[in-house]
Amino acid sequence: MKKILLLSIVLILSIKTFAQQTDQDAIKQTVNTLFDAMRKGDSTLLRSTFAKNIVFHSVANKKEGTTLVTENANDFIKAIGTPHKEVYDERITFNNIKIDGDLASVWAPYKFYLGKTFSHCGVDVFQLMKTKDGWKIIYIVDTRRKDNCPE
Repeated sequence: MKKILLLSIVLILSIKTFAQQTDQDAIKQTVNTLFDAMRKGDSTLLRSTFAKNIVFHSVANKKEGTTLVTENANDFIKAIGTPHKEVYDERITFNNIKIDGDLASVWAPYKFYLGKTFSHCGVDVFQLMKTKDGWKIIYIVDTRRKDNCPE
């Protein structure tokens, strides 16, 4: 009886771990698709990664101190889709992914390049929601700086 109980617990934990891993892969795919869209200048592909009411913020260090800057998602999408000379190449590292049901949080250090030229670095934090169409980004907040880049 104890062996059956132990086997049942291991099986349940294995299924949960497999589901978490599958969700992690899907979350990474959504975030990677966002950056692929940026590199391609594809606003339609970019929009496909976002939930309808996505919110954008940046934590900015200004003379007056640290401030929260709200950015317009539609302006960002338009900028990506507007032809530009250099490729927008944001390179991230998936540092930490947390999942609770239909909510996920991704912490991702990044380096941003215009073409081959380094522009800035920081950390992107993504909040995603699992929908009938898969994981969609509902919130992005980032930091930006020129040095002391996180790894």
